[in-house]
Amino acid sequence: MRSPRRMMCASVLALECIVLGLVTPVLIAVEDVSTPKALVIGLGLALAAVVIAGLLRSEWAYLLGFVLQVAALGLGFVIPDMFVLGLLFGALYTAAYILGRRIEEQQASLAVDAE
Repeated sequence: MRSPRRMMCASVLALECIVLGLVTPVLIAVEDVSTPKALVIGLGLALAAVVIAGLLRSEWAYLLGFVLQVAALGLGFVIPDMFVLGLLFGALYTAAYILGRRIEEQQASLAVDAE
């Protein structure tokens, strides 16, 4: 059976990957960040989101997901709109984690009751 928490958190990270990838041209064109630095920041965080989504089989990877949320929020110091997006994705990731864990606990209790 697939983990609901893993699926929901990975979905949030996948959507966040798109947003973080789109931060790169904003860093270059709007905020006048050098191209190499913008590529490392934007595409690096986008790649990190994909890698973390793939690592969610391990419990410690969820903590990395929260670290990524803090990094996305930190981009707000360069692109002020990222404060809003960082808070939004942080809230979505936290909700996915909490609700997914509750669903897993309910499924586990139902499996025990069925036996």
